[in-house]
Amino acid sequence: MEGMENLEVAELAEMALTLAREGGERAAELRRAGVAVASTKSSLADVVTAADGEVEDLLRRRISELRPDDAILGEEGDDVPGTSGLTWVLDPIDGTVNYLYGLPYWAVSVAVCTGEPDPRTWRVLAGAVAAPALGHVWHAAVGSGAFRDGEPIAVSQEEDLSLALVATGFGYRSEQRAEQARVLATVLPEARDIRRAGSCAIDLCMVGDGTVDAYYESGINAWDMAAGEVIVREAGGLVEGLAGERASTAMVVAGNPHLTGHVARLVESASRSRDPGV
Repeated sequence: MEGMENLEVAELAEMALTLAREGGERAAELRRAGVAVASTKSSLADVVTAADGEVEDLLRRRISELRPDDAILGEEGDDVPGTSGLTWVLDPIDGTVNYLYGLPYWAVSVAVCTGEPDPRTWRVLAGAVAAPALGHVWHAAVGSGAFRDGEPIAVSQEEDLSLALVATGFGYRSEQRAEQARVLATVLPEARDIRRAGSCAIDLCMVGDGTVDAYYESGINAWDMAAGEVIVREAGGLVEGLAGERASTAMVVAGNPHLTGHVARLVESASRSRDPGV
């Protein structure tokens, strides 16, 4: 049974990789043809392009053709129930603002998990993140390691936060951004520097390949982090929440084993110190 499970995970991983690459190629084609805002969601900064919907539709069609019994959770479409116990978690373009402005930090993220598609309880089996404008594809499957462009990757070995490069991100609502800026003001003096790429999926992948040493962000979505989570874990890193809890859409902290807990405690202390009157 274990051997059959491993075989199925390998097949799922190959499918995730194929889907991410195919979605990335289509998104890149659409970007070259020109892109504009089709709608906004939570704020004017939370944009959606026609490409977001088109790429997700492509991914959904492929999954329905190849594995019709699997469930689907995607950023732009309705949830599709399934009977297999597996759910595909899709972000057709993570980093849509970057995509809109022609910046390279955008990606197609595809993952498959067991259980409810909730970071607090799921088990992500495999995931892939394709970033065509960067020329990179990351992928991983449980028990099989993590890879960038076919080469094995590992998290950094930096132990000193004062020498660490830490990535983060910001939400779309003004009050959320104000709180994130306040936490950033606590973290920044403790780290070597901060980077904000604008894509949770890419940030997690850069933790996995050691480009950055750690990453934290609040207020993300399941599809932002699903593939990146398994990539970090398989690269030898940790993906956690605050106060010893599992990562969730409320907060994700990722990094090498030396730094993740330190960053989580720092973010937690900053969050606790918030003036309740603010």
